[in-house]
Amino acid sequence: MLCHDSHSQKYRSPIGAVPCGGTVTLRFFCDADYSITLRTWDGVERLFPMADTGAGLYEATVTMPPAPMLFWYDFIIHTPDGTLRYGNRDDGLGGEGQGVTDTMHAFQITVYDPGYQTPAYLREGVMYQVFPDRFFRGGGSISEARQKKIDMAHPEATFHQRWNEEPVLDVDPDNGDNRALDFFGGTLKGIEEKLPYLKDLGVTVLYLNPVVRAHTNHRYDTGDYHKVDPILGNIRDFQSLVKKAEAAGMRVILDGVFSHTGADSLYFNRCGNYPDKGAYQSKRSRYFSWYRFANFPDRYDAWWGFYTLPAVDKDQPDYQHFLLNRENGVLPYWMRRGASGWRLDVADELPVRLIRKMRYAVKHASADGALIGEVWEDASNKVSYGEPRSYCLGDTLDGVMNYPLRRAAIDFSTGKIPAQALVRLILHQREVYPAPFYYSLMNLLGSHDRVRALNAFAGYDRPGVLQMPREDARRVRLTKKQLAIAKARYLEALKLLCALPGIPCVYYGDELGMQGMADPWNRAPMAWDRADEALREAVRKVLLHRRGNSMLHTGFLDAEAADDDTLVVRRAAKDGLDAFGNPLKEPDLNITITRRLKPFTGEA
Repeated sequence: MLCHDSHSQKYRSPIGAVPCGGTVTLRFFCDADYSITLRTWDGVERLFPMADTGAGLYEATVTMPPAPMLFWYDFIIHTPDGTLRYGNRDDGLGGEGQGVTDTMHAFQITVYDPGYQTPAYLREGVMYQVFPDRFFRGGGSISEARQKKIDMAHPEATFHQRWNEEPVLDVDPDNGDNRALDFFGGTLKGIEEKLPYLKDLGVTVLYLNPVVRAHTNHRYDTGDYHKVDPILGNIRDFQSLVKKAEAAGMRVILDGVFSHTGADSLYFNRCGNYPDKGAYQSKRSRYFSWYRFANFPDRYDAWWGFYTLPAVDKDQPDYQHFLLNRENGVLPYWMRRGASGWRLDVADELPVRLIRKMRYAVKHASADGALIGEVWEDASNKVSYGEPRSYCLGDTLDGVMNYPLRRAAIDFSTGKIPAQALVRLILHQREVYPAPFYYSLMNLLGSHDRVRALNAFAGYDRPGVLQMPREDARRVRLTKKQLAIAKARYLEALKLLCALPGIPCVYYGDELGMQGMADPWNRAPMAWDRADEALREAVRKVLLHRRGNSMLHTGFLDAEAADDDTLVVRRAAKDGLDAFGNPLKEPDLNITITRRLKPFTGEA
């Protein structure tokens, strides 16, 4: 028998990521009279004979490199008949390994900057995502001057008269995308008016989808990075919101879209709606160097081929200066006006060297400023656009949107994977993410980019279903039976998120029982007058329990599968200290998560 289990303290100590220059003791079990060599790789291959400590257990202690990086290891077993190699499993998730035939199946140790720090409010808080156009209109009339600004900024827009109307699917014949030109008129003042609701829910961090001027209702096609969209309000409204949020114990994090702009923008100005000449209009535009043209002006690099979203040259010095300069750079500008940080849209499409500069700009503007990335895969080890990327070494992001956990939680709840597979993903993240990063993960179940959580937990988040015609998707309504079990699954998955390190995030309206398939149905207006109050109260209790328990904020984590349908998450202190070396006196917690659930009826 051969064995190394990177998730077990018996075989690897410490289990997780290690600061530069730290030491790791690795052990290997072999029940035959063989000799074992530890092979490591940090840019240079090294071989370490392992000492036989008795009872078939071999051991070696290695010192980690002095610079942040990914460190790799596997084992060579020397037998009378030759050598065998033992390494990581095919999925790269660590744990108990296997016999391998190549050096690509190595185990990973993340070596990070010992000075790496992330904001405490991420690991201690509760996040709530707001899609601004669809949250709340707010009281007060719109002045004639502001209405004129709205009309000028959105000449193609249509406005819903009634709040509870369905969003419009308006397919662009040129690219098949939803044109997203129907507005419900949510405002920053509307969000401010609902701060008491959010506070009662337990929210401490508001994550807002883009609020700057743009052509569409989602505003991922930036028109002017320095102006609030006039439909939402103005800069005074934004500053009022963050001030009132701070008074209610909440921070505001903004969505930053820096891989592309809108074609209808101050910078590109394809539609001619801005007074100055944009890159589309003139090669002499001060913004011309931001974009790449194959044939000026109509053929240019565009984000995923969408002509409405011209891609920017992220390495262009003037563009970087525009984003980062201390006087008026986009990131510092909004932080000086009260934002606590940024969520970076499509972070893995930004050069790592640019994200490093963004981190510096954010931390210079505010020492506890947050930088969270949209990364859909393992954020410790991925290759994107030919560039190896590790976002958790201490020089780029504070955390990422935890889509792998979302996928595993839904698959477990709906019976696609056993508890053992979910536990393996949880322990893998504990293994590869440094504590500052791991405890700052944005743990989510719903978002503007996915079907509503209840649809997902009713089985509508699978490839075949997601590819259904949009008109069919529009008509999807959960039956009473589907809805009851989906709500039960959602609450149990939210309980899991609150049991794990990281900040649990609720997508607006999920707590009220909103349904909807992908865009635009998952972006319907907040169902204020059709709320499932029993579900909201159940969500509130889960979130407040998380808020009130320091063990869930910073306690060490372990997890195991009790059986295929059940896992147990354990949070504990070690020698009276938490994962950051601070005193933690609260009792240990054992939290059971199961998929053997009764349908949610709203009754105690």
